[in-house]
Formats: sequence, structure tokens, C-alpha cells
Amino acid sequence: MDVTTKGNKIRYFSGYIRNWKKLCGELSIALPLGRAEREEEILLRAYEKWGTDMADHLYGMFAFALWDDAAEKLYVFRDHVGQKQMFYAVVSDELLCSGDIDEIAGDPRFVKKLNKRMLQQYLFYGYPIGTETFYEGIYKLAPGHYVEWDGKIAEVHRYWKPVFEPDRSKTADEWAKEIEKVVEEILGEERADAAVPYKESFLSGGVDSSYLLAASDAVAANTVGYEESGFDESALAKKTAETLGKGFNVKMIGAQEYFDRIPTVIDKLGQPLGDASAVAFSLGCKAVSDHAAVVYSGEGIDEFFGGYNAHKREIPKEWTYLTCSHIMSEEVVKSLMRDYDERVKAVDPVAPIWQEVEGLDPLAQKLTVDISLWLEGDIYLNTDRTSTACGVELHTPFSDLRLFNVARKIPAEYQFDGEQNKVVFRKAASSKLPYEVAFRKKVGFPVPIRTWLSDEKYNKPVEDKLFGETSQKLFDQYALRDMWTRFVNGEALLWNRVYAVYVFLLWYDLKFDD
Repeated sequence: MDVTTKGNKIRYFSGYIRNWKKLCGELSIALPLGRAEREEEILLRAYEKWGTDMADHLYGMFAFALWDDAAEKLYVFRDHVGQKQMFYAVVSDELLCSGDIDEIAGDPRFVKKLNKRMLQQYLFYGYPIGTETFYEGIYKLAPGHYVEWDGKIAEVHRYWKPVFEPDRSKTADEWAKEIEKVVEEILGEERADAAVPYKESFLSGGVDSSYLLAASDAVAANTVGYEESGFDESALAKKTAETLGKGFNVKMIGAQEYFDRIPTVIDKLGQPLGDASAVAFSLGCKAVSDHAAVVYSGEGIDEFFGGYNAHKREIPKEWTYLTCSHIMSEEVVKSLMRDYDERVKAVDPVAPIWQEVEGLDPLAQKLTVDISLWLEGDIYLNTDRTSTACGVELHTPFSDLRLFNVARKIPAEYQFDGEQNKVVFRKAASSKLPYEVAFRKKVGFPVPIRTWLSDEKYNKPVEDKLFGETSQKLFDQYALRDMWTRFVNGEALLWNRVYAVYVFLLWYDLKFDD
């Protein structure tokens, strides 16, 4: 894309501007326009009117690069919570940027070198955390930030951060009504866009996707299922879809199909991701692509409203909350890595954020960390890259900033009731859903990987990769063999460590020639 107005140009854009209709009125953009032309005009005119404050007026998901001809500067933006990916690197006195890290790493001027600091952090967390990447010299633009490039220096600015300010002037029921109102506003904008008239939705057994399906214009629900009953949510999803009068599609996934899909997914993600649900999500997107181009998904609610058990679990005051997902201790990582760097600490990506939220209530502290690091580093990396690779445009309306602006005001004591979490959101959802669906215990998006990975019918390629040539250069083989042996002999909880190492090695051999 290279669109010009008054000398300014849009050099890159990925995303969907949800409040386009209001913006076209504010910016005097004549309608009708095709969607691509409409979004380009919005970005250019928004910059002319508001400058680098333009992102404050955009609701939706976006990553874009805009050239200011008069100032001779390039501005690269990423949306508030990081629904779209954006990477950048300075190469031969030029700022390269893209939502696809492979486009930068594949530039003939760029010399690829593994960033072992990121490998060390990845082994601890299970996902590429923070603003460094697995490539030395390529950086991830953090959510709510933009880069200003003047031809010499890439200066990073923060234009937004998640701030929780509880307002106790309203009851939990009144806050639930606020959620209902904002959800209707957001989904009303989605329904009004004639450029994308047909949509479907992903549906699990949980309240988030169920509420989204009920409140949206999606005509059918889609889910994945497994023969392993303890991991299969498809029956719950089907029952919900039937109750709501929506169509229903299920993609059944078997072990062999899952393992066959892993290399494709890791390749398209651009960076290793130890989240096993990414492969299942990719297979789901592939199935959906046969009958829908735009699909809803319910990401964002758990991180905005406190949906994980980790959010209500007390931690000692002297501890730092290291996001809701971390899979190895520093001692385990040290035992595994041949070139362990004592200077690289697991706490490093979290520490600056944790300092900023000092003194807030524990829930606000945890949610700020998870929104800033886990949500964008794992969840959105998965959903953005896998859906894009399958030719599906994924809309995540519950990640809209307007919904966060409600969530941030809800007092922590409203969010939990015994074993129930995100209670206020569930109250709002109950306006569209049966009580038993709105208040169903969180199931998640489980995958039977711990069962499949220990089965010798499927794990021989995994074992070969774990102890192959690349592994011998990077990992202590005795420690790795001990972990593998303990896992296949019954220590099922080690599955995420094994899987994380495996997908890293797979990624490395896909991306590096040495």
C-alpha cells in the first residue's frame, strides 16, 4: 500500500478501524468509499487534524506506517492493546517495518542472528515477551506506542497505557449495564459496515465467546473438538449455538493432523510460541476460511476483567507478578541452556511495569502486567498471525478500548464471588445468555497435547528434533534428556516445557540455514 495526500503517504496498514463512520463525519470524508480507500483516507486526514495524537481517536485494531512529507519523518503506530503485530529494524540507514517479522528478517540487507537473551526469556515464559525478538536488531513495537523516524534515530513514544481507577459510585449491577451499553455500541458499528456483511464467530464453552455470538450479527458459530472428552468443548458450544438460534460448525482435530500442522503454524507465526492452542486455532481458522472471510473472536475479556485464577490468587508482597503464564523457573532454564546469561533475569520485562503500578490493588497490578505483556505477546501473536495466514480476517470486538475504559473503573471486589471470576462481565452477559451459560465455570481452550506428546505413535519426530544437531549446540543434552524421560514416564505437567523447546528448535531450523 502506498497512498498519497498532500505529500503524506500510508506506507503500511494492517487492521480494521471500527468507528470509521463517525470518523468520516469528523474528518469530512465523502462516502461511499471502498473499505481500503476509506481506511487510508481516515489515517491520512486524522494525522493532518490530530498529528501523533491521532491514535486516541481510532477504535479497532491497527498497525500502520505513515510518511510525513513536510517533516520528512516516518511514524509507525501499533494499536492500544496490540491486536495487530508490528516490528521494526534499522537497516542500511532505513527503517524497515512490518506486521510480519519475516518480511524484515528476509530483507537481503539484514543479517540474521539469534537473540539468545530472548531465548532465555522465552524458556521462562513460554512466549516472546517484551520488545526484543528472537532476531538481534529486530524489535517489536509495544502496544500503545509509536516510532518516530527522522532518517537517523528511531525514537519510541508511548501514547497510551492501561490505567485502573476504581469507581465505587456505581454498584456491580450498574457497571454491568455500562458493559451492555458499550458492547451494543461496538457491535452496532460492526453490524453497520456493509463492506463486511457476512460474519461468523468462534465459540468455545465459555461466557466470552457465547456473549459475543449472542450480541453480534454472526450467523454461525465455529469451534474445534477432540475425541478426548476431557478436552472437548464442542458439545457445550453446540448447545449454546442451538439455544441462540445460530448455525454451528465443528472441526474435529486428531493427533496426527495436529502434529502435521505444527511446522506450518510456527513458520507463519514468525517467532516461536509455546502456546499449544495456536495450532488448534490455526486448524479452526483453516476450516472457517471455506465459508467465511470475517470471523469474530472473544479475546481481551479475561485480561480486562480478571478472568484467570492467577488474578485472584494472592502472592507475597515481596514478589513480582510474572504474568499469568510462566513455565520454567530460572533454575530449570539455567540447567537447560548451554550459554545461560546470569545478567538476563526473568523479572526484567515486568519490572518497569510493576514499579509503575506500585500501591494499586493487587488485581489492577496483575491486569496491567497481563495486558502489557501476556495479551499481546501470546494471545494476539497467535490470533493475528494464524488467522492472517489462513486468509481469515479476525475481529476481536471485546478488545475495543471503549470496553477497557469500563473495565478499568470496576472495583476489584466486584470481580470475584467465591470461585466465580469476572462477575460483572458475566452479569452483563446474562442479559443475552441463559444463566447457566453466563455463569459457567471457565473452561479455557484446552488441547490434548500432553496426552499426544507422550504417545510414541506421534512423538518420534519430536524426540528427534529435541536431540538433533541444533539442540546440541544450544541445550545441555543431559538436562534435556532428563526432562524428556520424566515426561514420557508420566510427569504430564512437564508437557509445556517439552513443547516450548520443541517448537523453538523447529522454528530455528526453519529460519536459519546454519
